Amino acid sequence: MVPSSDVLERLARALLLDEATSREVRDLLTAVESASDRAAVAIPPLGLTVDDAVRSAQLVRSFQCVVLPAMLQSAEYARHVFSSAPTATPEAVGSAVAARVERQSVLYEPQRESVFVITEAVLRTWPGTPDLMLAQFDRLLAVESLTTVRLGIVPWRRPVPLMPRHGFTLCDQEAVVIETFDRERVTVDSDELATYEEEFERFEGAAVFGGEARELLLRVMKEFQGLGPAAHS
Repeated sequence: MVPSSDVLERLARALLLDEATSREVRDLLTAVESASDRAAVAIPPLGLTVDDAVRSAQLVRSFQCVVLPAMLQSAEYARHVFSSAPTATPEAVGSAVAARVERQSVLYEPQRESVFVITEAVLRTWPGTPDLMLAQFDRLLAVESLTTVRLGIVPWRRPVPLMPRHGFTLCDQEAVVIETFDRERVTVDSDELATYEEEFERFEGAAVFGGEARELLLRVMKEFQGLGPAAHS
């Protein structure tokens, strides 16, 4: 509990603190109160989950540098993602895949907008088999054609505006889902939100959209069509 300024004033008088020391104590109180306020704001609403954050957002913006955005993953691709977790079990993986696929229904709701930005490396970092990726490319091409979706790709020939460290998803301007190797974390901290807003805008500015993105998808897809069994044996 942080003492009030009145309590500190009484303590200062009782301890016979000089004016300079009293001022330092008051400044310290101000700093502690400010930090407490920021911490309170940073606590997500009780029970807020990744699913809640995505479903409640009218605008979802996601950046990924290694793995496809969760909202764009095919069921089989998602199965490989969840199976790579150290503590994965068949039952847990099955439930997680079902939940992820079900969440993707928001892509088709007309009142929502989804913007995805990925690096070309995401398309070339693949699990399973070429056939799995060909099915995944079919899904990407289908989703890219939706009026509610914008899909951008940062081509490998173009330098990135900053070195990406991990993926993240902005849900409106209210929350950000930060994705690490073994978990997803939801935060509503205003400073973190501002940082990720700026980062997304920079990656978005480096990406190609529309016909250029579709052409890039088709080009990489053709490369997968040319892969033989030796590529994944």
